[in-house]
Amino acid sequence: MSLTMQLLILILLPAAFLLPPAARAGEIIGGQEAQPHSRPYMAYLDIKNGEDEYECGGFLLSENVVLTAAHCNGDEITVHLGAHNIRKQEESQQVIPARAKIPHPQYDEEIDNNDIMLLQLDRKVKLNKWVKTIRLPHTHKTVKPGAKCSVAGWGQTGCASTADTLQEVDVEVLDDGACHKDPDGPYAHYNLSTMLCVGDPKKGKDSAQGDSGGPLVCKGKAQGIVSWGSCCPPGVYTRISTFIPWIREEMKKLHP
Repeated sequence: MSLTMQLLILILLPAAFLLPPAARAGEIIGGQEAQPHSRPYMAYLDIKNGEDEYECGGFLLSENVVLTAAHCNGDEITVHLGAHNIRKQEESQQVIPARAKIPHPQYDEEIDNNDIMLLQLDRKVKLNKWVKTIRLPHTHKTVKPGAKCSVAGWGQTGCASTADTLQEVDVEVLDDGACHKDPDGPYAHYNLSTMLCVGDPKKGKDSAQGDSGGPLVCKGKAQGIVSWGSCCPPGVYTRISTFIPWIREEMKKLHP
């Protein structure tokens, strides 16, 4: 090995160990770029809150309603549908402001419990091959541990960088005990009735910062919403089946 190569390794190795675990994967966390428009229900949220601006994911429930996480709230929310590369002006994209934001009334910002929010769009979307809705589960009919699901988003791909194109990764639903077992650890506020524990730490596959609000999809249904987590898997997702009665009631108000 040349002296130059040895010096390069000595320089790069310490830098690699300084990276947080979630940043080492180079993609959503252990995933890859999604096939363009293979997830036509996906929404990209551009959020402005005072002087701050950040991004979240979401997913389309009807022609004018998007579901996301309550912590993705802000003063102004612009919804991008039909997107693959959110840095380009794609002909498939429909960009619509959110007219109304409806976070769950019992949302607890401190521990991210009941982390779910409906967005009413300013106008109806045009459903086509690029923009479609996704189904929800029945009330309290949730996925079992061991279920193979997937999650996607435009969130962090490494250090502070975010993805231009939609990234996806396959994940496994874990037993609640994987998150709930340590009452003094990072999952101390894990709630068995409102949350799902997802992502095997041994496989290092999970969502990342910026993917919040996106759906956990299992057999074609949105079973969870990306909510919170520690520096590495597992991640915590809002358990959608718990909130079906609330979603239906609010949807009736929006679609009388």
